[in-house]
Amino acid sequence: MNLYAAGNTSFPLITAHTGCMGTLDNTLESVRRGIELGADVIEEDIRVTQDGVAVLAHDDLWTGAGGGQIRISQTRYAELRKLEVVAHHAGKKGSMSFSTLEDLLRIIRSSGRMANLDLKTDEAVEAAAELVRRLDMFDQVFLSGCEAERARLAESRQPKLNKLLNADAKLFMAVAYDQAVKQTCQDALAASCFGINIYHEFITPALVEQAEVSGLAVYAWTVNEPVLMELYADMGVASITARNVEALVQLKLKRSP
Repeated sequence: MNLYAAGNTSFPLITAHTGCMGTLDNTLESVRRGIELGADVIEEDIRVTQDGVAVLAHDDLWTGAGGGQIRISQTRYAELRKLEVVAHHAGKKGSMSFSTLEDLLRIIRSSGRMANLDLKTDEAVEAAAELVRRLDMFDQVFLSGCEAERARLAESRQPKLNKLLNADAKLFMAVAYDQAVKQTCQDALAASCFGINIYHEFITPALVEQAEVSGLAVYAWTVNEPVLMELYADMGVASITARNVEALVQLKLKRSP
């Protein structure tokens, strides 16, 4: 799969945001739903347990279904795997248990899709890199959740692992737009990133053009309105991340020759 798609010649890669189509975030149900709908890339959040096991989770602190609170970073996996916790995110509520990154990657490998691992901690870099190496899945996995420092850490730990630079929203709000674009591209290249992962409202044709000149792909997150999906597809971004995967798939079909 070409991580630099699409330019102006094809439709952007469809990335299913975790919790797509009303599923609970960071569950295998979400993963399978994205695959079923035809997403090219499945995005999931990654944290690490006290004993170094990578699990799918956005937050460190959770409330158990029976009460009480736990922190993933302070809990061994053998204990964590037995727990059911309350999930309440993006307007959805339910109970869930934790899945491992290895669970996710085995599904991804058999599906032929790509995994976008949104790393929530520096510790997740080492855990993800080692698992991807062990499963020999460098061609089906890339990292996000990496601002400049974490991107450099990932490069030092495992240079074979593809990664996106997370654009710094504070930078875009603090300096002139063209300066922020230039600095973001420089930071991405300095850490050997293949592209930029950026909140969609910061994307303009000028940014896409500068990234292309720099040899960088632009990954837009998180876009759920069809009119905006069409806007960014026309700009030539390489990927659009959406919870509303069905709408993005329908737009792709509509625009197919």
